[in-house]
Amino acid sequence: MEPVAGALRKSLGEKYQWAIALSEVESKKDPECEPYRSKYSARELLKEIKKELGQLDSEEERQKEAGWERESGGEEEGESAGCGPAQAVLLLGVIEYQLGLNHAETEELSAGEEHLLNCIRLLEPHKLSQGCVSVVIQAQNQLGILWAGRAEIEAAQMHLENAEGLYNQYMKQTGKPPLDPHEYFMAEEEKLTEQERARRFEKVYTYTLYYLAQVYKNMEMNEKASRYCHTTLQRQLEFHDYVPVEWAINAAALSQYYITEQRYMEARHCLAAANVIFSHAEEIPSETAAEEIESELVENSLLLTSFGSLPKCFSTLNLRFMQCFLKKTNDNIGELDPGRQDEMKARRKKEEEEKEEGRKNAVLFGSSDLYDVILAVEEKVSCVYPLDFTEAREIFLVGQNYISEAKEYFELDGHVTDHVEILRDHSALFKAVAFFEEDYERCCKMHKRRIDMLEPIYNELNPRFYLLICRQLQFELADTFYEMMDLKVAIATKLDELDSHTIKKINHLAQSAIRYYELFLDSLRSPDKKFPEKLESDVLRPALVAKFRIARLYGKFITSNGRKQLDNMQKSLDYYSFVVDYCHANLQATRAVETELELCEEMAGLLPARMERLRAKMSPFT
Repeated sequence: MEPVAGALRKSLGEKYQWAIALSEVESKKDPECEPYRSKYSARELLKEIKKELGQLDSEEERQKEAGWERESGGEEEGESAGCGPAQAVLLLGVIEYQLGLNHAETEELSAGEEHLLNCIRLLEPHKLSQGCVSVVIQAQNQLGILWAGRAEIEAAQMHLENAEGLYNQYMKQTGKPPLDPHEYFMAEEEKLTEQERARRFEKVYTYTLYYLAQVYKNMEMNEKASRYCHTTLQRQLEFHDYVPVEWAINAAALSQYYITEQRYMEARHCLAAANVIFSHAEEIPSETAAEEIESELVENSLLLTSFGSLPKCFSTLNLRFMQCFLKKTNDNIGELDPGRQDEMKARRKKEEEEKEEGRKNAVLFGSSDLYDVILAVEEKVSCVYPLDFTEAREIFLVGQNYISEAKEYFELDGHVTDHVEILRDHSALFKAVAFFEEDYERCCKMHKRRIDMLEPIYNELNPRFYLLICRQLQFELADTFYEMMDLKVAIATKLDELDSHTIKKINHLAQSAIRYYELFLDSLRSPDKKFPEKLESDVLRPALVAKFRIARLYGKFITSNGRKQLDNMQKSLDYYSFVVDYCHANLQATRAVETELELCEEMAGLLPARMERLRAKMSPFT
């Protein structure tokens, strides 16, 4: 007697295939009023199969007791041929998995968990066999998803790491492509090829890594999460199993993590790959990229947003890279430290050699047909620290091109936040490249470009609806006028005699900077116009820096009028004193403005004496 008779196997196979079709295909057509109609029908078929398999299992047990021995040469052969005493148990394991998946998809999590655990319990003795390993890993994956949905992240981590460990153990011990769970319900002539089995099994493991990346991210194990995400993306490319638009978005998102960690070569590689995959979206085959998925992406404007996001990410990479270098070469008040710059020059070659060597050992995206294209895009963006204006300008121009592309997609009308963020990045790029310019007049022109791009957009925004953005623009405009004023003063010190035009220009820049700093400070006031006694943490440093700079700006006004000069000195003293008094009353504020506080304390001590000398000098004429 055959353990699974041919007619019965055919009947079970037909029911199983129809249950899968109902669950995966027909369910997408269900009406909104009955969203799970097809899945419920699939469940009933699966229950029928389970009942018949239960009867079959009892028959096999009776055969064992009667001394029946299978004639095939081992468990794997029996599984492959669809016979053997364990056959009903293996089939039951697959059905328990499908029932667990069905309940989970219909939001019946407790029942889903019970069936998935039943699957693992049934197949535990055979979990490393060619016939069972895939379904056990899939059951562990689903349990991981289920527990993550309950916000029980540690439980999810346990199941997913079990799945990962089982995959690694199987590949080490066996390595042969295992059977796909669906094969138990296929006719012999329908069985999968070795290549297809391998593809499906690797896809299951890719999902394991993908879910683990999410779990580690939720557990704030960011470095580990990034490694798993990177590996997942590479495997999706390797096995041609991805939706191009989604893949590009995920790669671009990963690049942002690398940027925050100052791993610019990895960030550049992610963005280059995202750019290539996105641009070849219609050419690259994808097993999962169904037409309706792509259509939905376009209808929801995700495609449009992604087209704009990629160049935006590239411009961010350029900007953060330059800003990182500036921090390494600046002193504690934001000015160039020649000693640090010389040290950076000496270290650059060695660092780049080490980075390139490390890069060779990293996981790189793409197969042989994609890698050269990705590399070509990657090489357009420098990851070599600039040491002079020429090198900085090259990085600036690349970033500016990407910003121009991003502006095409994020127009002010409909994308206010993104549009302003792009403009501020453009302004910051000008600021970074201006740092390398030794000609002060040209520096001023670069800062003037910043004002010309930020002032019009600020004037269009209503602070009632865009308060945070307006504050950012107010402070940045004030900062830009402040830098221009400093440059004009530096230029003036080289002149034999100040002309009226230069004096007027310096005073105008100082007044403009004060105006925007005051607008920023006024935005912090309560509705009754009172300045807060205690500043919120997010505005603490900006507010105190604004006070400090206004104090310094009043000291930069050039006037021959003694009384006006005294008035400016008094205003300077008032602002310096505010910072000192606030920090003495709120000791935590000291850490936010240590350098500025030291200067404020010094000036608050010096100014009264200077004012007295000025009054004494003026007294014969009063």
